[in-house]
Amino acid sequence: MKIVSYNVNGIRAAINKGLIDWLKSTDIDIICIQETKAQENQIPFKIFEKIGYKYNYIFSAVKKGYSGVAVFSKIKAINYINGQKQEKYDIEGRTLQVEFEKFTLINTYFPSGSSGEIRQQYKYDFLKDYFVFIKKLQKENKNLIVVGDYNICHTDIDIHNPKKQQKSSGFLPEERDWMNKWFSNNMVDSFRFVNGNILDKYSWWSYRANARNNNKGWRIDYISVSDSISSKIKDASILKNVKHSDHCPVYIEIF
Repeated sequence: MKIVSYNVNGIRAAINKGLIDWLKSTDIDIICIQETKAQENQIPFKIFEKIGYKYNYIFSAVKKGYSGVAVFSKIKAINYINGQKQEKYDIEGRTLQVEFEKFTLINTYFPSGSSGEIRQQYKYDFLKDYFVFIKKLQKENKNLIVVGDYNICHTDIDIHNPKKQQKSSGFLPEERDWMNKWFSNNMVDSFRFVNGNILDKYSWWSYRANARNNNKGWRIDYISVSDSISSKIKDASILKNVKHSDHCPVYIEIF
């Protein structure tokens, strides 16, 4: 099972930049997208169906052109659920649960707090409630694969120039503490599980100052896996050279 998580920063824009041609060249089974920035009737499902992704699961934000998550799959799901059943988050189309035979896939676009204090507090609220949400699913004995743009760098090796970024949203002590708690909660960082403490591996780069070409980035996109199925991870990587967004895809092969 090959799964990709990708913040495309607008699905229609990414398609115009060659997303479909790239997918044609791969053998990915499930692609999880964050920041669709589209309503359901604006997503060209037939294009995905033509290349094998016959099953689609969509959760858009109420606000047009904002947020939103989607899962395109070659494999039919048993069930899917939109949102966390908390209106303040669900109106922004942030979380989509898709249940398969061996695991439950959670595709999430975590909030950014970079625009100011109000959104940073919203992010803290989300993190607190999301942890409770996942704990509940764990109690149901589900094997979870939690993918998405977490909008947090976990450790110093996940960000370029960590000393300079100590006060930046996405690398604040409270956010990093949450990540410590997250990965102490029977969840495994699949990329680190496979690759150890390899350096200079990022999944997002600012559009400013030629950051991507200089690899001055942040690793904020993750695929977390339940401890119970971590032994099934065969590979995990960051696909830096795939360019349809300010992010790049992250990848796992499992089972």
